[in-house]
Amino acid sequence: MKRVVVTGAGGGIGAALARHFAGTGAEVIVSDIDPEAAQGVASEIGGLAVPGDAANEEDTRRLVETAWAELGGIDLFCSNAGVLDAGDETVPDDIWGRDWAVNVMSHVYVTRALLPRWLDQGEPKRLLITVSAAGLLTLLGSAPYAVTKHAALAYAEWLRATYAHRGLTVQALCPQGVRTDMLTRGGDRASASAALLAESAIEPDEVAATVAAALEGGSFLILPHPEVADYYRLRAADPDRWLGGMNKMQRAFES
Repeated sequence: MKRVVVTGAGGGIGAALARHFAGTGAEVIVSDIDPEAAQGVASEIGGLAVPGDAANEEDTRRLVETAWAELGGIDLFCSNAGVLDAGDETVPDDIWGRDWAVNVMSHVYVTRALLPRWLDQGEPKRLLITVSAAGLLTLLGSAPYAVTKHAALAYAEWLRATYAHRGLTVQALCPQGVRTDMLTRGGDRASASAALLAESAIEPDEVAATVAAALEGGSFLILPHPEVADYYRLRAADPDRWLGGMNKMQRAFES
């Protein structure tokens, strides 16, 4: 991949992806809502910082336009920005709205800006959407995250089914615990789930390495934690048993 854009790249998985692709010789645009974080990573890797809010359509359009102006196009877009808020059905509407905007609509805005430039243009293009294992399974302690990540996965699936024959390869990155700020910022009500995820958490660099290997092929799901595939199969084959197990875990958290 010669020209790469990564959102949410001021830290965590996004920064690790930006570092990896820059290390392979790619021209990388680093985007993050935090201008200083974006500039810090861009300076480190010799990339270009384009600060912006992934949940704002105008910022996303400007990001894509900048990539065309500065790089002449995009070969890989890593739609990586995400947020995690703890809570149940009582979470205020503004939090539900923010999580929906960042975790779902950011991907919609990316495709609105990119697909008219990408589809039927000859060389295949790749869109990497960072979902989460929560999109395949769930996340106890955070209804907004579990719901919006399910939606993000559904949108990635729809894109893959709709545009695969038109030169677009869509892949969904679905890690479990990763040692980033998000793992510790979920709040008290998600602390039990976070503690459980921390037991098998991996470093962002490990996620980036898994992504790099997956980009050599075209598998839709990218699973840095291979055991997630087994959990996903169990969920599909016997949802009652799987949900019973999740509820047992929830009761353990509450005790």
